[in-house]
Amino acid sequence: MTSVERLRSSLFLCPVMAGWFFLATGASRAAVPADVAALLEQARTYEKAQDYRGAEEVYRQALVAAPDNPEVLKRLGILYQTELKFTESIEVFDRALTAQAQYSQVSFYEGVSYMGLSQFEKAVACFQAELATPQPHPRTHYYDAIALQSLGRTDEAVAQFNQSLAQNPKDLDALYELAHLYMSASIATIQKLTDLDPDSFQIHALMGDVYANEGRYEESLKEYRAALAKRPDAPGIHYDIGTALRNLKQIDEAEKEFLAARAENPNDFGANQYLGEFAVGRRDYAGAIKYLKAASAARPQMARPHFLLGECYTNLGDQQTAKSELLAAAQADPSDAQVHYLLAKIYRQLGDEQSSAREMSEFQRLSLAAKEKTLERAQTTPQ
Repeated sequence: MTSVERLRSSLFLCPVMAGWFFLATGASRAAVPADVAALLEQARTYEKAQDYRGAEEVYRQALVAAPDNPEVLKRLGILYQTELKFTESIEVFDRALTAQAQYSQVSFYEGVSYMGLSQFEKAVACFQAELATPQPHPRTHYYDAIALQSLGRTDEAVAQFNQSLAQNPKDLDALYELAHLYMSASIATIQKLTDLDPDSFQIHALMGDVYANEGRYEESLKEYRAALAKRPDAPGIHYDIGTALRNLKQIDEAEKEFLAARAENPNDFGANQYLGEFAVGRRDYAGAIKYLKAASAARPQMARPHFLLGECYTNLGDQQTAKSELLAAAQADPSDAQVHYLLAKIYRQLGDEQSSAREMSEFQRLSLAAKEKTLERAQTTPQ
């Protein structure tokens, strides 16, 4: 189902939701005489009861009293739109804009009606006109993006989705559409690569990334090795192979690949961190330090190398250096309970009971919060 088909299904084919989505926007209105205002309230009552014919009759009465009132015309147009009478709604919206150019949100609703007719060029023109008004409808960027997407103007659509997200970072619809666009572009690119050469270095490396992102590490390993066979000097492939092997718990083989990756780039953060982790895992604390220092130098803001260095120096009996590294880890990631546990241990060894008690209290607080979060997640996850 395309974005526009989803739009029609979720909006136009659900009249009650559509009508009240439009009427509940709280947009500013043109001044209306008291008798006309009473008629608008009466029409709203009919709409709540889904008596659209009755509402239309009342709007017609209001137009007799105020023939060019843009608020009355807008509401009548929205009513027609709710009934899927898109052509009629556009005619009424045009009258409203003739009466008062840039009247609040009329161009937006007119654009939606043009989308209902699959006239996307006109829809885009309406949405752009709406964006030029002092207070555009908050969903204008989103619907403009949908219309642009339907015209194949992908880059412009992406820009509008991003504008929608700038207004509302929790706009799930915009996030979904962006993800769908990027996924479609990725699939199309992979197909082009496959058509050109299904056994190329590029396609093997790319499919390795795809499988790795999906957690299919055996398949990603196979693809990365095929890529390496095609281009033995390609930078980064040893690291990718090492990561796949690490995820498969094949530590000895992974270590060889990370050593090869480090030979390519001695400052590689990931390779050094993993080599340090492996050394710590077999309690080679002195051997781990050179790797972890290199990782920390590459990315000083990352907590993990500092934590592992703290663990190394703790086990080597260098409490002061261990404390410095653990404090750096705590600053980089204050939510890591294990850092506070080790700090409590170090402070106790250094005779600072007050600091040790403080860190142990923080460890207990963070551990309890983590347990509660895990329990909450378990209770809310469908069985």
